[in-house]
Amino acid sequence: MKIALHICCGVCAAGAVKKLKEEGHQVFGFFYNPNIYPEEEYQKRLKATYKVAHELHFPLEIGIYDSKEWFKETEHFKQEPEGGKRCEVCFKIRLKNTYHYMINSGLDAFTTTLTISPYKRAEVINKIGREIGRDRFLVRNFKKREGFKIAIQLAKQWHLYQQNYCGCIYSMSRESRSRGLKGK
Repeated sequence: MKIALHICCGVCAAGAVKKLKEEGHQVFGFFYNPNIYPEEEYQKRLKATYKVAHELHFPLEIGIYDSKEWFKETEHFKQEPEGGKRCEVCFKIRLKNTYHYMINSGLDAFTTTLTISPYKRAEVINKIGREIGRDRFLVRNFKKREGFKIAIQLAKQWHLYQQNYCGCIYSMSRESRSRGLKGK
């Protein structure tokens, strides 16, 4: 099957793409992350994703980086804890755009690297994906069978940038957030 894979970062892509290729799928990467803050962080993750696309030989499409729309959609949930309603809105934004990428590219199905993270609930992400794409969403939990461990091993092998927070301003530590806001 030709799979549109939403990619959040290079590390997660490494494990998920490896698994999808082992299953016999043809992967088409889609890096779409308007949630990532600050833009310098976005660029670091994008660079790592390009490296993974090169190492694992798959095409990579870059979605538009428009954080204004993301902030508009999530502002009512900024006080939510990590993993709460704000994250669900964020997943929905990114998966809807991946669905449209899949349709416009003539691909068979779509899924996301987000389920490889030990900090994200695959059942929530998969539910949102199914609501958007019905049977065209490929339900996966990439963290199973040591998926996250494999991703970390590949990241070390390829010297990939490894972030220390989910991506949005609300998931940054207070100290990191104050550093990131200076000069903005």
